[in-house]
Amino acid sequence: MSKIRKGDQVILNTGKDAGKTGTVLSVLPTGHVVVEGLNVVKKHTRPNPMRGITGGIISKEMPVDGSNVAIFNTKS
Repeated sequence: MSKIRKGDQVILNTGKDAGKTGTVLSVLPTGHVVVEGLNVVKKHTRPNPMRGITGGIISKEMPVDGSNVAIFNTKS
């Protein structure tokens, strides 16, 4: 069981966004977490008029492994 939960303030330890902080948006059953504003990638989407989706490039947060984040303590 993970100590990190939705809504926690975390800091990223590794990767291109190392040292940045953010709020956990979701915790996946695989042990990965999605953090607001971290590990953002550009995703190309195809237009779908039936669903009302316009095509283009969107920014999306991708999951990071739970072992690469730590709970951020604002007091220390």
